[in-house]
Amino acid sequence: MIAEHIAVTHHIWSWQGFPVRYQRAGEQGSPLLLIHGFGASSDHWRHNLAVLGQNHRVFAIDLLGFGGSAKPTPADPSHPQGIPYTFETWAAQVIDFCHHIIGEPTYLAGNSIGGIVALQAAVTDPDGVVGVALLNPSLRLLHERKRAELAWHRRLSTPIIQTLLTWKPLGHWFFRQLAQPKVIRQILEQAYGDPQTVTDELVQLLLKPAQEEGAADVFLAFIRYSQGPLLEDLLPRLSCPALLLWGSEDPWEPIEEGRQIAQFSSVKSFIELPGVGHCPQDEAPTLVNRYLREWLTVELSGTRKS
Repeated sequence: MIAEHIAVTHHIWSWQGFPVRYQRAGEQGSPLLLIHGFGASSDHWRHNLAVLGQNHRVFAIDLLGFGGSAKPTPADPSHPQGIPYTFETWAAQVIDFCHHIIGEPTYLAGNSIGGIVALQAAVTDPDGVVGVALLNPSLRLLHERKRAELAWHRRLSTPIIQTLLTWKPLGHWFFRQLAQPKVIRQILEQAYGDPQTVTDELVQLLLKPAQEEGAADVFLAFIRYSQGPLLEDLLPRLSCPALLLWGSEDPWEPIEEGRQIAQFSSVKSFIELPGVGHCPQDEAPTLVNRYLREWLTVELSGTRKS
């Protein structure tokens, strides 16, 4: 069986009254849910779904506020009934998806902030998550508890910029400058170890949702979010095994810090991906698919070594 014979289908699920887009591939085997990073969508797993679906029931979800999912008004003092775009909110979405759509304990794989979402879901619902794979998970270096470690100019400028962007006209202008093909390509070429893997298709996959109503407000809500959990908060509370895959050329989540994160006892394996940047599943899908399949095989066989 080859990947081309595995159909990838698109679906809409209603969560708390909001439409949520997801994709799935494969009709048998243990379930795996793929969770994208900031500003991305389930399409960022387009090179993984069919391959992993050869042996597993694979799902990829658009987190609320991203991709083809709804982008409701963020909660703030002027909209107290809005949606709080936090890791707790997205973890609740993932947990409910596993219960209502997948219907059995699930393996999770998350890239960037998707890794934090996966961990938060696993800690919140330990019976529902049986393993977590983290692909260059977000270190959240601008978190308020980490600012003391930043260079003085970044330590001072970050809260000022966040405050300025609360003024909606300025925030929306800033977002419009980012949501342009040329700028998105430049950001991706910085984040990917091999700029040649940044395609027009990829740029358009990220650009299209950014042009939808509500996208700017979601973006601004998250970049002002400097609280919530860190990897080092969640990993000690994790009751299932974790796999870490880390691109060595990630400019945002340095691999040296990844090696420190790998010291937590819940991390059973740390694999460096040489020459790869922040989004390994898209930049080096052959490698990622192989490691995820091997990880699932070992986990399911019960032969994992502690």
